[in-house]
Amino acid sequence: EAKSAFGDGHIYIERYFEEIRHIEVQILGDGRGKAIALGERDCSVQRRHQKLIEEAPASILSSESRKQLHETAAMLAAGVKYEGAGTIEFIYDPKTTEFFFIEMNTRIQVEHPVTEMLTGIDLVEAQFLIAQGALLNNFSPTQNPSGHAIEFRINAEDWEQNFAPNPGKISQWSPPKMTGVRIDTAVYEGYHVVPFYDSMIAKLIIHADSRDLALLKAKDAFWRFAIDGIKTTSGFHQKMLRNDAFLKNEISTRWVDEVFLGDNK
Repeated sequence: EAKSAFGDGHIYIERYFEEIRHIEVQILGDGRGKAIALGERDCSVQRRHQKLIEEAPASILSSESRKQLHETAAMLAAGVKYEGAGTIEFIYDPKTTEFFFIEMNTRIQVEHPVTEMLTGIDLVEAQFLIAQGALLNNFSPTQNPSGHAIEFRINAEDWEQNFAPNPGKISQWSPPKMTGVRIDTAVYEGYHVVPFYDSMIAKLIIHADSRDLALLKAKDAFWRFAIDGIKTTSGFHQKMLRNDAFLKNEISTRWVDEVFLGDNK
């Protein structure tokens, strides 16, 4: 069948994983063979392989697995003399505690504020400084990463209608003003969301002393966040924040599609 379809009878086989987590490591490289890891992010809350919520640290990891993951990521970046900020992504099997390389993203990622909230390092600034020859020891966290950070992507989509795009004019936009809460956005009251580009209009990033406290703060932040004129995924996130499996961190990359949304159809 392979030879008939592709003219080559060779078959490539990959191991199949039923329940996995998506864990990525933020790195900085100096371009001269040195690299450091600034912590990991758990990006397992996904819909159709697109990230919806990211958090750090990855609570599911043991200290040994975390250490091994960081060392592996830094070694990979150093081995290719990578320069600047980048992210090395892995899938992680909680049953066996094995992790496997997926890819490297050679850029600043959407979820970089999660790491910034924990470390106090401005990753965009770090890109410029490294390009100017700054040494990596300038970017060691001022303190050990502490607490827990969670990012929620807010998209102009009607999540109750299969996440259909929902462009239009934002008639009300009043983000919460709270300690430990960051909003990354370019929109404002009266802004017209057009259908031609990515639907993400904002990121709500929460930092607190623990995951439980971060989740409580997120509930409060969404309650205070007034958005009107268009449909957004704010309601999806609020429903997630009431879900026991998410609150207990008992999820996988397939959980949103197969369980959470499946139960709400």
